[in-house]
Amino acid sequence: MSGGVTQLKDEGSPKQVVVAGAVAGLVSRFVIAPLDVIKIRLQLQIHSLSDPVSTLGVDGPIYKGTLGTLKHILREEGLTGLWKGNIPAEAMYLAYGSVQFSAYTYVSHTLSGVPPPYKLPDPANSFISGALAGACATTSTYPLDLLRTRFAAQGTDRVYASLLGSLRQIATTEGPRGFFRGLGAGVSQIVPYMGLFFASYESLKPVLANPALHLPFGSSDAAAGVIASILAKTAVYPLDTTRKRLQVQGPTRSRYVHRNIPMYEGVIRTVRNIWKNEGVRGMYRGLTVSLIKAAPASAVTMWTYERVIGIMVRMEKKLES
Repeated sequence: MSGGVTQLKDEGSPKQVVVAGAVAGLVSRFVIAPLDVIKIRLQLQIHSLSDPVSTLGVDGPIYKGTLGTLKHILREEGLTGLWKGNIPAEAMYLAYGSVQFSAYTYVSHTLSGVPPPYKLPDPANSFISGALAGACATTSTYPLDLLRTRFAAQGTDRVYASLLGSLRQIATTEGPRGFFRGLGAGVSQIVPYMGLFFASYESLKPVLANPALHLPFGSSDAAAGVIASILAKTAVYPLDTTRKRLQVQGPTRSRYVHRNIPMYEGVIRTVRNIWKNEGVRGMYRGLTVSLIKAAPASAVTMWTYERVIGIMVRMEKKLES
C-alpha cells in the first residue's frame, strides 16, 4: 500500500492521476460491494447487553456473522440485495479516488519542495499528505457516502424510491445538514488511521525484512502493509460504526431493515451510548467482514490504478513520437 502510494509522486500528469484514481475506485467498489452491504447491515444491528434479541421493544432481523448475513440477504432480497446502494457508492468511489490521489500528489509535491532545514522526513510527508488527502476526499464525497449507507440499510420495504427521490426527500425533510450526518466521525477516522498505519508500517518493515521469515507475501513491504492496515483499521473501527449509526438518523430512522436503531446525536454521545448498551461487541460489529474487504479493495484499487496510469503514459508517449 505504502509503496504503491509513494510511486504516485513521480508517475503520470495531474489529469492522468485523476482519471486513473477514478477508474481504480470505480472497479474496486463494484468488486467489494456485497461485502460492504454485509458490513453495514451488521454495524446497524443493535444488540442490547441485557437483551441480545431486541431493543426498544422492537424485534429486528438478526444477522449472525458474515456468512449468515450473506445467506439472509440472498434469501430475503435476492442477489441484487448485495448491491444495494451501489449507484451512489460508485459515484462516491469515483469522486473519492480522484480527490484522494490528486490531493495526495499535490500536498506531497508541496511538502517535498520545502527547503532545509524545514523539510520534513519522508514518513512525516507521507502521513500529512495521506491525512489531508483523506480528509478532503471524505468531506467532498460525504453526501454520497450517506446515501450509500441509507440505500444499503433498506430491506424489502423501500425507504427511497430512487436516487433523485432520496436527494429531494432529504433536502426537504432534513435540509443541507441531513447530507452530512456523522461527518465528524468520518473525518476523525482519517488522521489516527493514517498515523497508526504509517507508524506500524515503518516499525514492521525492518522486522519482516528478515530473510529467515520466508514471507508468503513475497516482500516485507507487502506483509508490513497488510498487517499495518489491519492494526490501524481495527483501532479506528468504532468511529466507522459510529458514522454508520449517525448516517441513518432522521425521520426515516425506523423504516430501515433494522427498525430498532436508537436515536443518536453527536459523535461522543453515540460512542458512549453504543459502549454502554452494547459493549465492545457493539463497537466492533462487522469488523471481520471489514478486514476481509480491505485486502481485495486495496489490491484491486492499486492494481487498476497502476495499469490505467501505465496505459495512459504509454499512449501519451506514442502520440508524442
